[in-house]
Order: sequence, then structure tokens, then C-alpha cells
Amino acid sequence: MAGNVWEWVADWYGDYDEDETNNPMGPRNGTLRIMRGGSWLSYWYTNNFRAANRYSDNPAYSYSDVGFRCARTPPGAL
Repeated sequence: MAGNVWEWVADWYGDYDEDETNNPMGPRNGTLRIMRGGSWLSYWYTNNFRAANRYSDNPAYSYSDVGFRCARTPPGAL
């Protein structure tokens, strides 16, 4: 998946709680959403092809190299 598109995630942009080490959550609200990953449009900067990349932008904007993934927790998995 790396290099396909940046992916919007549910987190708002902000500092993480330093005590959270497993899937830290950002603030409960904000104006900028987090995008993760990297895209084909970032070919000149190879570090943009990492799933760990974190970038923020206004969720009202749209770009040809930004998308999202539909996912859900399977029933009974929790």
C-alpha cells in the first residue's frame, strides 16, 4: 500500500499523550486531520513511502493523491 495514496485517519492533529505507547490518540477535536502513508505524487522524496509518515491538512480539501480506507473490527474480535 505504501506509495499509493496518503490515507486520512480518524485522528485530529495535535500532540500525543507521552504515556500512550500503543495506538496513541490525538485530541478529541480540531481543524486539521491526520494523513498517513505516502503517495505516488511524492516520488522525488522516498521517505514519503512509509506507513509511519504523519502529515496534517484540512479535511475539506481534496487531492488526487489522498484517499481513505474503509475498515472495521470483525465481530467478536474485541
